[in-house]
Amino acid sequence: MKDNYISKEGLVKTKEELEELKNVKRPVVIEKIARAREQGDLSENAEYHEAREEQSFIEGKIKELEYVIKHSIVIKSDKKSSVVNIGSTVHATCDNGMKIKYTIVGHTEADPASGKISNESPLGKAFIGKPIGHEFELNIPAGKIKCKIDKID
Repeated sequence: MKDNYISKEGLVKTKEELEELKNVKRPVVIEKIARAREQGDLSENAEYHEAREEQSFIEGKIKELEYVIKHSIVIKSDKKSSVVNIGSTVHATCDNGMKIKYTIVGHTEADPASGKISNESPLGKAFIGKPIGHEFELNIPAGKIKCKIDKID
């Protein structure tokens, strides 16, 4: 079993999504199936087959979210840590003047576009355990650039 690190906020969102699926979307699709059954012959009933596929997707997502919630380890961010950990926000400056800022999160919350990278990603792995002042290389489309950790929140 793989550890699933998640923030308090991420766990809340996951639980909200699970409740929405169970209490809103599941009953709607069950009603769709019931209405489609009333139309008779199910073998050629596209609405019935579509609703069953939707039900299958919802049930799979419910199982996935229940698993995530059950096996999650809530990140306890240590704002005074001198090294990067899961939950840390890393500020770095690169030799081309580019400034980067990433928060290290578990894989279920990773969203690089919003500055959240997985602890399992190459960059996330490279950051974990590193102190302020640590220098590293970053691969970008134009090649490699050197960067240095300036601050850890």
